Amino acid sequence: MKILFLCTANSCRSILCEAAFNHVAPTGMQAYSAGSQPKGVVHPLSLKTLENAGISTVGLTSKSSEAHEALAPDFVITVCDKAAGEACPVFFGPATKAHWGLADPSEYPGTEEQIEAAFAATLEQIGTRIEAFLALPLKQMNAEQLKAELALIGTL
Repeated sequence: MKILFLCTANSCRSILCEAAFNHVAPTGMQAYSAGSQPKGVVHPLSLKTLENAGISTVGLTSKSSEAHEALAPDFVITVCDKAAGEACPVFFGPATKAHWGLADPSEYPGTEEQIEAAFAATLEQIGTRIEAFLALPLKQMNAEQLKAELALIGTL
């Protein structure tokens, strides 16, 4: 099962999702990430936050969704912040789609310590959502139930 996390810059939120998911994913599940307007580099605080949490950063890169054209993911989860007026990338294909909006921690105003705390809080929220996703009885759910549960997870 393949999960693609999408956001705008693919330097913070979707990267954190990819790494956090793969850190706890059972065998047969793999997460990927991409952006509609990738920055081309992973934000240094994304890497630091993951390392502080004991999550591998090996292989994490900022890339366009076009890098995954042949992926055929089972799930596509956008993590951009619609509340901030940010445009979410659109992914066409048969994948089950969900939106788990997250504020961009790199845009948090404040001191370096406060920004680092915003990254840590974002990773914690992602972890809560991933736990909820992995607890779903996926094989027992129809498409409508699954979409409803994924939408609920996006509010956690």
